[in-house]
Amino acid sequence: MVFEYLKQNITVKEDEFNSIYPEKIKRHSRRHWTPIEIAKQASDFLVTKPGTRVLDIGSGPGKFCMLGATYTKGYFTGVEQRKKLIELSNKLSKRYRIPNVNFIHANITTINFKQYDAFYFFNSFYENIDRSAKIDDTVDPHVELYILYHAYIYQQFSLAKIGTRLVTYWSTLKEVPPSYELKSSSHNGFLNFWEKTS
Repeated sequence: MVFEYLKQNITVKEDEFNSIYPEKIKRHSRRHWTPIEIAKQASDFLVTKPGTRVLDIGSGPGKFCMLGATYTKGYFTGVEQRKKLIELSNKLSKRYRIPNVNFIHANITTINFKQYDAFYFFNSFYENIDRSAKIDDTVDPHVELYILYHAYIYQQFSLAKIGTRLVTYWSTLKEVPPSYELKSSSHNGFLNFWEKTS
């Protein structure tokens, strides 16, 4: 029902949306999963035409991708290294009949960004440097991984074509190359909208 409301532009509260998730997923919502309002703003910016291919880097239980696919005519792909979260995301997207979304179980360093037109990054690697940010025990955090993953996405963003769009949320911005121009910012600078201009 929540997705039907969203399609009709009826306000859905965070608790209402989170009711689609098991309790152990819901408890991480406030810290780890993208709020509805942020997902709407980000997906509106990222999808410039029908079929725009958006990659969510570290998609968790799929909240951003499912919301973006509901709000826009873009095609959303989430990549996540936790297999159980990918299984849950795929299960929910099928249950709620969201066709323009896909979830991949993989490490980000195996993904070729050239397959996508736009990107969403909600500081997915932070749990490697802050033990209090752990989602579960299936991933062993290391500072070295934080550095590796940031270096990889920085390189991939650098190689993207001019016009590529990127939204960062609660990010250190170290992953954004100087070839990207800040188009706008909101939520006290925590939500930033970028476009590659050179």
